[in-house]
Amino acid sequence: MSKSPTIKILSFILLAFLGACSKNKDIEQPAKLVNFRESLSVQRLWSTTIGGTKPVMRLGLAPAVSDSIVYVAGYAGDVFALRLNDGKQLWRSTTKASLSGGPGVGNSLVVVGSSKGEVIALELSTGTTRWKAFVAGEVLAAPAVGDSAVVVRTVDGRLVGLDLTDGHELWREEQQIPRLTLRGTAAPVIVGNAAIAGFDNGRVLAVEAQTGAILWESLVSPARGRTELERLVDIDSAVRIAGADVLVAGFQGRVTMLDLNSGQTWWSREISSYRGLAVDDDLVYVSGTDGALIALRRRSGIEVWRQDALKLRSLSAPSVVGTYVAIADFEGIIHWVDASNGVFVARTKSSGRVSNAPVVSEGVLVLQDDEGHVTAFRPRS
Repeated sequence: MSKSPTIKILSFILLAFLGACSKNKDIEQPAKLVNFRESLSVQRLWSTTIGGTKPVMRLGLAPAVSDSIVYVAGYAGDVFALRLNDGKQLWRSTTKASLSGGPGVGNSLVVVGSSKGEVIALELSTGTTRWKAFVAGEVLAAPAVGDSAVVVRTVDGRLVGLDLTDGHELWREEQQIPRLTLRGTAAPVIVGNAAIAGFDNGRVLAVEAQTGAILWESLVSPARGRTELERLVDIDSAVRIAGADVLVAGFQGRVTMLDLNSGQTWWSREISSYRGLAVDDDLVYVSGTDGALIALRRRSGIEVWRQDALKLRSLSAPSVVGTYVAIADFEGIIHWVDASNGVFVARTKSSGRVSNAPVVSEGVLVLQDDEGHVTAFRPRS
């Protein structure tokens, strides 16, 4: 029996890693944390457990917030609605599916995806199942819910549009992906009538959300090198939309700003990232593959500051919380830095590794670790 593509990918990376370890016994270790004088008080508002899975599975489960309500999903199949200010449970829905991506929220729906290609839409207010669909591919990222469609990205390179009312397929667009990729997919983003997503071939695609018609396509991270490992250029994090700009980060590739309407490149910088970036009015904050947290000028891409004290600590995507940037590591520690200069101002703790991007709403940071713990923090200057 032949192995599935996912098993091939994981096996290849594991063998490469073990080979490297056998040749070099002195593997560089993650940076040790150094004490500092904290200048920011961070309040833990609440914490709850929704059930998780083994972190090695690298699932795309992360919180979503709408109208002061947090929506979260666990691998065992449960979806929860929690009040943002105190974590009180408003409803719980049991899907009985092995959830692996989501939730996505919008247009009175909460939508999740499973490792078996199921897409399940629930009523936003009650958690009652509205419809179920099948997209024939593992869903490792939150579906995007727009005014005209639900858009889903699968691990095998498909972008699928589903009808809002009953989930029937409206369109599908496929990208050719390399034989070897990282485990993970970029969540699609809907802005206006466009659905935008990055792919494992280093390309960003924009299509009409209702029809799937291609609006533009941009190669932001061309593959380079001789081996398949060297040619990995996955875009595994969602693009960020800031006004008329699209910001995207790729593994072994570039951080790039594109024009929202045409896909034209405004600037590009050689920075590798598979967890993604955050943006505010002036700066772009990037979680580097090597553990660096880097701030770039939004209009030009020029580096403003770099924080290297978290080297190899497997950082999450950064999140902007007011005038601070928060980023979590493999131990579940959340590092808070001053957004203007990258200096550490506080350190807080979750329960375990945080692989997926935290979310910020009303000055509150909400994160979900790989073990299924959901925690909310609020900084107080």
